[in-house]
Amino acid sequence: MAAANCWRCLGRPSTQRLLAPSSIPSFKNPTSVAAFTTSATFLAKDDNQERPIEAPGPGERKAFRKRIQLSNDNALKVSGLSELEAQQLVDPTAVGQMASLPTGLVDQLRTIEAFKPTQNWGLFRSPHMLVRKDTVDFLGDMTKRIANKETVRTVIEGERGVGKSMLGLQTMAAGFMNKMVVINIPEAQDLVEARTDYSYIPRTTPEQFSHPSYILKLLQALRSANEEVLSKEIIKLEHIHLPGNLSRNASLATLANVTKEPEFAWPVFNALWQELLQPGRPPIMFTLDGLSHIMRISDYRSPSFNLIHAHDFALTRLFVEALGGKTHFPNGAAIVGVMTKGNWLKDKSVEKALEQARAAQAELPIPERDAYYSKYDERVFEALKGVEVFDVKSISKLEARSLMEYWAASGVLRMRVDEKTVSERWTLAGNGVLGELERVSLYVSRL
Repeated sequence: MAAANCWRCLGRPSTQRLLAPSSIPSFKNPTSVAAFTTSATFLAKDDNQERPIEAPGPGERKAFRKRIQLSNDNALKVSGLSELEAQQLVDPTAVGQMASLPTGLVDQLRTIEAFKPTQNWGLFRSPHMLVRKDTVDFLGDMTKRIANKETVRTVIEGERGVGKSMLGLQTMAAGFMNKMVVINIPEAQDLVEARTDYSYIPRTTPEQFSHPSYILKLLQALRSANEEVLSKEIIKLEHIHLPGNLSRNASLATLANVTKEPEFAWPVFNALWQELLQPGRPPIMFTLDGLSHIMRISDYRSPSFNLIHAHDFALTRLFVEALGGKTHFPNGAAIVGVMTKGNWLKDKSVEKALEQARAAQAELPIPERDAYYSKYDERVFEALKGVEVFDVKSISKLEARSLMEYWAASGVLRMRVDEKTVSERWTLAGNGVLGELERVSLYVSRL
C-alpha cells in the first residue's frame, strides 16, 4: 500500500479549517463586505483590544527621575512665616525657625540644580527652610572669614540622611544673598561614570580631558544664576583665543555667553575662572555634591585605552586644586565639598585622608597610614590636604517640633503635634536623623 493511502493518513483529521455556510464570505457584492457600523458591540470589541505599550523616548526616564517639583497647589498655605534673610542664617537666636525662600532665590537655586529629587519639596505649597544650629555654626564662621578675604576649604560629612545636601543648599543660598559668584556641580557622579561625552584637551602635559556638553550646560547655568553680579564686572584680561569679538568694556556675563558650541566650552569657562581670580572681584563659592565619587579612577578611557583618573579631567582638577589649597583666591572664597553616603563604595584613601584632616583640625596627633595596605591614592591625600571637616549632626527636639508644626500647618501631617508626639517621632528617627524623621512622618503622604 502506498504511504499516502495508509490507514494512519486516512484517519488523520483534515488540516483545512471547515467554515460554516454562513461564515463563508461572498464576493458578489464587494461594497457590502466592509460596511460601516456604529453598534455598541463593535465599539466594545475595539476597546478591549490590547494595545502595545510605547517605550519611553530618549532621556524620558532620566528626566522623570531628576524631576524637581517645588510647589503643590493642594497643600495649605502657611501664613505668618517671614522670608529668609542673609542675617537669619548666621543668627543664633534664629535656630529652630522656619523661613520661606524668596522667589528670586528659588529661581537661582533651581538654575544651578541645588534642589534634589529625593527632598520632599513637592509636598508643600512653596519652598521653606529650617534654620538649624549646624546652619548657624557653619555659615556664621564662613561668612566672617570670607569677609576678611580668607579661603574656606571645607568638607561636609555626616551619616546618611542627616541633612548634608540641605546644608549645602543653605550654603549656596547664603552665597547668593551675599552677592558671591556661586558655581555648583550638583552630581559629581555624572563626571566619572561615563554618562557624558568627553574629549582630549590639546597641548596639555600631563594630558587632560574635558566634558564639553556638561561644561557648556554648567557655564550657561552659572551665567543665568549670577547675571546680576557678573554684569557689573568688566573684563580685564586679553582673550584673543576665544570665539567671537569681545570688547575690552564687555562684562563677565557677556564672556560667559560668548559661545554656544560645546567644543569652546572649556576655554570660555577657564577664561571666566581666570577673570574671577583677579583682585577686586566678588568672592567665589564653588560647591560640589558627591565628593567621594571624584576621588577615584573614572570609567572613561584614554586613546591608549587606559582608565583615566578623575583628577585628569579639567573641571574636577579645577575643583580639587581649589579644595587642596593650590589655587590662590585674593578676594576670598568658599570651596565646599559634600560627601555622599547613599551611593558610593568605601575608599580607604578617602577615609584615611578625612581622618587625618579631623586630627589636624582638632590639633591631635596625625594617625599613620596602614603599613599593610599598598593601594593608597596619593592624589586623594593631596586634594584633601589641610581641609576642614564639618560633621552634620542630628536635629534637636526643638528643631524637630518646628518642622512637624510646619508639616501640620501645610496639611501634610495629620496628627496633633505635642511633646509626646514629637518625642516619639524623634526617637523613631534615630534621635533626630532628618531623613528618618521625614520617613516616619511623611511616608504616607508620598505614596
